Amino acid sequence: MKVNPSSCLCPVLLCLCFLERCYEASHHGQAKIISRIHNATHNHNQTKDGETEVHHRPKRGWIWNQFFVLEEHIGPDAQYVGKLHSNSDKGDGSVRYILSGEGAGSIFIINEVTGDIHATKSLDREKKSHYVLHAQAINLNTNKPLEPESEFIIKVQDINDNAPKFPDGPFVTSVPEMSEVGTSVFQVTATDADDPTYGNSARVVYSILHGQPYFSVDPKSGIIRTALADMDREAREHYSVVIQAKDMAGQVGGLSGSTTVNITLTDVNDNPPKFPQKNYQVFVPESAQVGKPVGKMKASDEDIGINAEIKYSILNPEGAGMFSISTDKDTREGVITLRKPLNYEKKKHYSLHIAAENTHLDPHFTYLGSFKDDATLKITVGDVDEPPVFSMDYYIMEVYENTRVGTEVGAVTARDPDSKNSPVRYFIEQREDKAVYFDIESISGVIRTTQLLDREDTPWHNITVMATEEDNPSLQSHVPVTVQVLDVNDNPPMINTEDEIIICESTRAGQVIQTITAVDKDDFANGKGFSFSFPGGIPANPNFTIKDNEDSTASIIARRRRFHRLTQELYELPVVVWDDGEPVLSSTSTLMLRVCSCQRGTRLKICQGEAFLSSAGLSTGALIAILLCVLILLAIVILFITLRRSKKEPLIISEEDIRENVVTYDDEGGGEEDTEAFDIIALRNPAAAEELKFRRDVRPECIRPWSSRRPARGRHSPSSLDIDEEMDIGEFIKQRVAEADQDTSVPPYDSLQTYAYEGQGSPAGSISSLGSAGAHSEVDYNSLDDWDPKFEKIAELYGEEVETASESQQDKNDFEKKI
Repeated sequence: MKVNPSSCLCPVLLCLCFLERCYEASHHGQAKIISRIHNATHNHNQTKDGETEVHHRPKRGWIWNQFFVLEEHIGPDAQYVGKLHSNSDKGDGSVRYILSGEGAGSIFIINEVTGDIHATKSLDREKKSHYVLHAQAINLNTNKPLEPESEFIIKVQDINDNAPKFPDGPFVTSVPEMSEVGTSVFQVTATDADDPTYGNSARVVYSILHGQPYFSVDPKSGIIRTALADMDREAREHYSVVIQAKDMAGQVGGLSGSTTVNITLTDVNDNPPKFPQKNYQVFVPESAQVGKPVGKMKASDEDIGINAEIKYSILNPEGAGMFSISTDKDTREGVITLRKPLNYEKKKHYSLHIAAENTHLDPHFTYLGSFKDDATLKITVGDVDEPPVFSMDYYIMEVYENTRVGTEVGAVTARDPDSKNSPVRYFIEQREDKAVYFDIESISGVIRTTQLLDREDTPWHNITVMATEEDNPSLQSHVPVTVQVLDVNDNPPMINTEDEIIICESTRAGQVIQTITAVDKDDFANGKGFSFSFPGGIPANPNFTIKDNEDSTASIIARRRRFHRLTQELYELPVVVWDDGEPVLSSTSTLMLRVCSCQRGTRLKICQGEAFLSSAGLSTGALIAILLCVLILLAIVILFITLRRSKKEPLIISEEDIRENVVTYDDEGGGEEDTEAFDIIALRNPAAAEELKFRRDVRPECIRPWSSRRPARGRHSPSSLDIDEEMDIGEFIKQRVAEADQDTSVPPYDSLQTYAYEGQGSPAGSISSLGSAGAHSEVDYNSLDDWDPKFEKIAELYGEEVETASESQQDKNDFEKKI
C-alpha cells in the first residue's frame, strides 16, 4: 500500500475535522462522510495508477485517525461507529479485517469482511472518554498482512447528561450590617461532569432563586453581593439565599442544581447608648460606708459585643466629689459608689449628672449623631442616729514621770452629730494583759494617772477612749490616745566597771592607760554632759591621776613608770562621775586595774594565758607535742588489747576435712613414762582417735580412753596396729611414717602428720595436769550429807568423782600391763 498525497485531499481533511466537532452530526451522516472520503481517496488512487509507475511513491492504505461514538446510546440496535477499508481490498472477499485493543470484541465489534465497526453497549464519557484500538488487514490467501498494524482512537462524544452540583454546600457566611450596595458577600462554584470543551454541556450560569431584593449573584462568577442599602442587623439578622446553577449557558433544556447560602449580618456600632428615662432617684442613709455601692443605673444599647460597651461618668463637680461611678462588665450597669461620708445635718440632697457613651466608635457612622446620652440622678440622704464624734482623729498627751497619782494628763471631747445632741459619756478600754495607769472622768473626758510612771520603764503609753451616747449606749466611737512620759533627772550616771583595765609593765609616766565613759538612764536632755574626778577627802593617788576631757569622757594617766605584776598585780581606783541635769546627780565607781606584760610593737595585751604557760615553763608547741605522744601511746595500747582479745581458741573441735591440714601433737607431757598425758590411740589409729574428740571448754566428767578403746576400723587390720611391748617408741613412729609414705590408697592431696617424740625416760616423772583427774583422795565427802541440805549437791558431785577416779586408776593399771 502506497500513499500519494495531493493538494486536493487537504481541504477534504479540514472539512472532516470541522464536521467531527459539530454537535448536530449524526452517526449516519458521519458514516457517509467517512465512506465518501474513502471512495474519493480510492478513485483518486485509481486515476493515478499510471503515474505511480513513473513516480514510484508509496500510497497510504489507512486514511483515518479516530472515530466518534455518542455516549448513552439507548437504541435497540448496535451503534454504528465507522468503517475500516484498505485500498488493497479489491472487493473479492480475500481481505480479512481484525480489530484489537481496548474494548475490542466486548464493546466494539467489526465485520471482518466489510470492516464495519459497531458499539454494542451504551458508553459513559464521564467514566471513560476514549478507547485506543488497533486495526489490521490480512490476505486470506497468503495469510499475510496487507497493511501494517495501525492504531486509532474511538472518542466517546459527550451529551448533556450531568447537572451542575455544589459539592460543599450548603454554605454559611456573614457580612457587616449597613454595608454598601454591591459589597461582596460570598462566591459559590458549581461543577459539571460533562465535557467543557465540547458544546455548552458544561457551561454554567448562576441565578438567585430566593433572597431578593437583599442580595444578587453574578451569573458567570457566582459572586453573591448585597443588593439593598442600609440593611440593619437590629431589624433582621439572618438571611437564607438559594442560588441556582444551570448548564447549556442557561438555555432551555439545560440541567440545573441549587444550594443554600445562610448569610448573617454582623454588628457594627451604629446605635448610641440611651437611658430609658431622664431622671432617677435613690435614697442613701448617712451611715452608708465609704467605698460601698449606693445605687445603679443602666443605659441600653441595641448593639452587641464591644459595640455595646458603655462608659459612665459624673459630669457635675459637686456630684463627682462625693460619688464615683464605674461600669459592671457583666451587666453593663453604672454602679454609684460613695467617696466621702454623708452627713444628714450638713446636706440632705445631691444631684448627679451622669453621661453614658460607647467606648469603641466607628468613624463610618459619625453622621448618625453623637453616641452619647445623659440622665440625672437625685440622691436623698436619710437621717440616722450616729455615734458620737471626737473632735480629733487621735490625741497625743504628755506627763512627767514620778508625778503624784491623780495628776491630770489631758482631756478628750466628743459630741453627738445628730440634731438632738445627746450627752456623751467616756470610758477607757481595759485590757487584761496590761496594767492600768490611767483613768478618765466619764462626763468631762479628763484623763488622770492612777500609778507612778517611770520613763525608763515605759516611755510611751497607748490607750483607747470610748465615747457613747447617754440615751443610746449601743452607739459607740473610739479614738486612740498616746501618752508620752517626760523625763526627770532621777538616775545618776554610771561608769562601766565590769571590764578590767590592763596596765602594761612597760608603761611610762604620763601615758594614758584607758579612756572611760559613763552612761545615764535618763533622757539626753538631763544627762548630756558628764564630769569625772577622784573622791574628795582621800590622799592623792601616787600611781594614777584622772583627766576630764570635757567631752563626757575621762583619761586615766600613769603617774610613774615601770609597774611590776609580781610586786602588785591589781589596783583599785575609785572615780566619781556627775551629770549636768537638774538636780545634779553623781555616783562613785571603783575601777579594777591589772598589771600585765605586753608584746612590743603591738597593742596586744596578754595576762592570764601567758602567765599559765610561763609558770609551767612550756611553750605551746611543746604542749601540743606531748599531747600527740600521749594519743599515739593510747592508740597502741588499744590496738594491742584488741588483738589479744581477737585470738580466741574455738570452743568445739569439729569434724574437719583432712585435705591440706596440719595435725600437730605438741603435748610435752612427762616423756614415755607419762602414759596419762595423752592418748596413744592417736598414734596407733588416727581414725579411731577422731571418735574421742570432746569440747575443750568443758571438763569431762570421766576420762577413760583406755577403757573405751575398740579395735581400729580402717585400711589396716588390728593385728598390724599392735605395738610390741619391747619395741622402742621411736622405732614405732618411724614405722608409722614409712607406712604413711608408701600407702597408695590415700587421697591425692597433701596431708602433714607430725610425730613429736621426746625419748625414753623422764626423771621428773609426769607433770601433766590430766593426772590430777584420776588422783585418789582419801577425804570422805559423803559426810557432807550430814552438814546441811545446802551441801548435798557438793557431796553428790565429789562422791561420784572419787568413784570415777578409782575406776580410772584400775583401767590405767590394766592398760600398762598390756603395753
